Amino acid sequence: MNESQVSASPFIVERSTRVSQVSAVVATLGLAVLISLPYWGSTGSMRLIAEMAYFLALAQLWNLLAGYAGLVSVGQQVYIGIGGYVLFASADWYNVHPLLAILISGIAAAIISLPMALIVFRLRGAYFAVGTWVVAEIFNLFVAQVPKLGGGSGYSLTPDIVRSVAPDRAVREMLMYWMALALSVAIIAMVYLLLRSRHGLALTAIRDSESASESLGVDTYRTKLMIYIVTALCSGLLGGFIFLQKLRISPESAFSINDWTVVVIFMVVIGGIGTMEGPILGLLIYFAMRELLADYGSWYLILLGVVAVAVMLTAREGLWGLIAKRYDLHPFPVRRRLVRPPAS
Repeated sequence: MNESQVSASPFIVERSTRVSQVSAVVATLGLAVLISLPYWGSTGSMRLIAEMAYFLALAQLWNLLAGYAGLVSVGQQVYIGIGGYVLFASADWYNVHPLLAILISGIAAAIISLPMALIVFRLRGAYFAVGTWVVAEIFNLFVAQVPKLGGGSGYSLTPDIVRSVAPDRAVREMLMYWMALALSVAIIAMVYLLLRSRHGLALTAIRDSESASESLGVDTYRTKLMIYIVTALCSGLLGGFIFLQKLRISPESAFSINDWTVVVIFMVVIGGIGTMEGPILGLLIYFAMRELLADYGSWYLILLGVVAVAVMLTAREGLWGLIAKRYDLHPFPVRRRLVRPPAS
């Protein structure tokens, strides 16, 4: 199609809608309220919102990896653990300021992810998923054998390191809360902008048909490798922050598949994989169920499993997929749509 044909086309490319514009305003106002929370909210509320923020970032990263690049990994907890241990080692062994150590954690996770990708990318489908989990378990076992890292029992940050973040506990709580918001918002914005870029078009093509995307000139291997390294870097940053907030780390907590991967997969799958809105809905459902049913012990876990299975059987595109299909709602669209321009 030449330039004259494009200009004469009765359609225009739409990147945003009225709903997305309203959603952007609502999201901005909501973020402003959350930023002000330390001035009127409780410490418990700040910790809960901070936890929800970094879980949402983890969910969006896994959604980017599996929902768009087609890399269904169940071993992303390895980068959470690497980020946490690099932060502890940097701060304790080399006296690096903890805030700077968070950045080092992300860089270290990204560097380590490259040789790991060269190994696990040789696998396909279920073998890839199992392979990523095995690699995470290898790191778990290795760290548990290193006495300087606390061995199997782990170790805690020293009081001097904790005070270097902020000498006053109340100030430290506020600072950690704002860091959680800033880090999570930056990662989610990065994912959103990436999906709206030409790389997002390549990922969408790969998700729809990898062979067809290759025939159109998409370098699927390089695109998947880039996404894998980016998610590793961001997961390492989050891992460093999470364990700086917890002040203690152990192999069991750092490389926990239940805490850092199963929960995230639950959020993405029930919310809707392959959308920006799905992980948000899944996050709200998970935390609502956790807050209401956590006192019921194993019944709470059983109910989570029942909900996940029910959604997968009745709504393969997740709950948000049903909502979007029924009402054509796209608050955070990443696709381009051809629409007729309004009549002049």
